Amino acid sequence: MDLFSQTTFECSKLITQRYSTSFTLGIRTLHKRFHFPIYAIYGYVRYADEIVDTFHEHDKSMLLERFRKDTLLALEEKVSLNPVLHSFQQVVRAYGIEWELIDAFLHSMEMDLDRTRYDQTKYQEYIYGSAEVVGLMCLRVFCEGDSALYHSLKASARSLGAAFQKVNFLRDIKSDFEDRGRVYFPGVDFSRFSASAKQQIEKDIEKDFKDAYAGILKLPEGAQMGVYLAYLYYQKLFNKICLCPASRILKERIRIADQKKLLLLAQTMLRYQFNFL
Repeated sequence: MDLFSQTTFECSKLITQRYSTSFTLGIRTLHKRFHFPIYAIYGYVRYADEIVDTFHEHDKSMLLERFRKDTLLALEEKVSLNPVLHSFQQVVRAYGIEWELIDAFLHSMEMDLDRTRYDQTKYQEYIYGSAEVVGLMCLRVFCEGDSALYHSLKASARSLGAAFQKVNFLRDIKSDFEDRGRVYFPGVDFSRFSASAKQQIEKDIEKDFKDAYAGILKLPEGAQMGVYLAYLYYQKLFNKICLCPASRILKERIRIADQKKLLLLAQTMLRYQFNFL
């Protein structure tokens, strides 16, 4: 790898480390050959998400459209002076990540610009683009060109991405609703968020986790432990949310302490070593 490319991958690694301790821990447990590709994917989706969530003093629509055009240009020219785009385009080309997945992701980011409430169809469309396709991008990397394996695990990868996103929605209800006016869950009124509404959402997430687990067991060896760690972290977070009354998650962001994340890492490594996943 030339010095410029290595530096751009290091930039994506830094972005991941600054924005997500949980995903950083998960990536560290992947085989080393997967580190930079997954950092590159995370850096790309993180920056797009940052545009729609935090750049309030700027024209977000214009910035996101520029990001889309710059992505296409980077893929076409096989180079970009934007380090996030340069590392991402290398991974897209190296692992055969389809433009359809990238396009669906950017479409969901666009939905966040002007849509604050979702019916069932738009909810599913948003989750596919914002989360499921990210799982599919990572799966392309993990399968390393094995198309049969990729297609056999697609459904599970989508379920895992959906579970993660829905848990994020529950965790971030306060900021999404109060700060951005967003209500992702169809038919839910957060001004009167009830225990029964919360339980219905949790039942849907439980199914996603169950469907995802079967696929994790079939992942290539170098990918399995890292994905399982992310799965386990989100399950712990989900279980903690399940124990909280609806009124509490409307008032605070539920999280897992960093010390517990490190403990999960140690437990996962031990379970993996003895084949107890």
